[in-house]
Amino acid sequence: MDLAGELAPIIGQVLRMEPVVGGDICRAYRVSTSEARYFVKTPRRSDEWMLPVEAAGLKALGDVVPGLTPSVVHAESRFLVLEWVAEQGPSREAAANLGERLAALHTHRASAFGEGPEHGRIGPLAMPSGHYESWPQMFAELRLRPLVNDRTPRSLDLVDALMDDPEWAGPPEPPSLLHGDLWSGNVLWSLSPRLVDPAAHVGHRETDLAMLALFGTPYLDTILMAYQQVYPLARGWQAREGLHQMWPLLVHARLFGGGYAQRAETIATGYLQG
Repeated sequence: MDLAGELAPIIGQVLRMEPVVGGDICRAYRVSTSEARYFVKTPRRSDEWMLPVEAAGLKALGDVVPGLTPSVVHAESRFLVLEWVAEQGPSREAAANLGERLAALHTHRASAFGEGPEHGRIGPLAMPSGHYESWPQMFAELRLRPLVNDRTPRSLDLVDALMDDPEWAGPPEPPSLLHGDLWSGNVLWSLSPRLVDPAAHVGHRETDLAMLALFGTPYLDTILMAYQQVYPLARGWQAREGLHQMWPLLVHARLFGGGYAQRAETIATGYLQG
């Protein structure tokens, strides 16, 4: 594909195109024209829905909290064009800003847990959608059960336990709009951080926060403090962190193998024995 030629009718003549880090799933570029710079990504393998769904998620988050995500310039299956965001590095001031705006995002209400795009994705994996009144049931059926296998028998036991005893999930929470794939690599740091690469859907707000903690995020304590000032977390949220981390761990186990499955099994065993 002549990417520069394909982009010209959309953003104008491309003067420069530089590869940037885009991950294992997509190739990414900083593209410059005479008027502006853009971030452009193309999938490494054909997927009709991945980039359009990502664009829809960015727009959904940005509609609720303006400026939380980069503006979408163009989206189709072959490439996604976003405004270029210049990063400045993490700081406590930026972390506080992120915590406040993440809390604002989570106050957005939806009618049911599990709502999301028909062809939802988390990375290259399908992310099923549905309509559930109960978050534990949604989490067990839509997020965990499709990913467990014979290497994760205790995780399957935890799915069954969640279905039988939803009180494990803590006090009832209203359904919240989530980023859905909120690890630190999907935060573009500036004084007003932007979020990218969402797997946007309606779920439990603690899932986003648990994923920030899972792989480590700069100034996480400041993010959480600012978040709680806007939208306090229910009592015992720290004890539920591992439960919410089960989903991203099982996703990583499916994509990358390694020790992610064992980490999920360790968490599941702890809950089942506790």
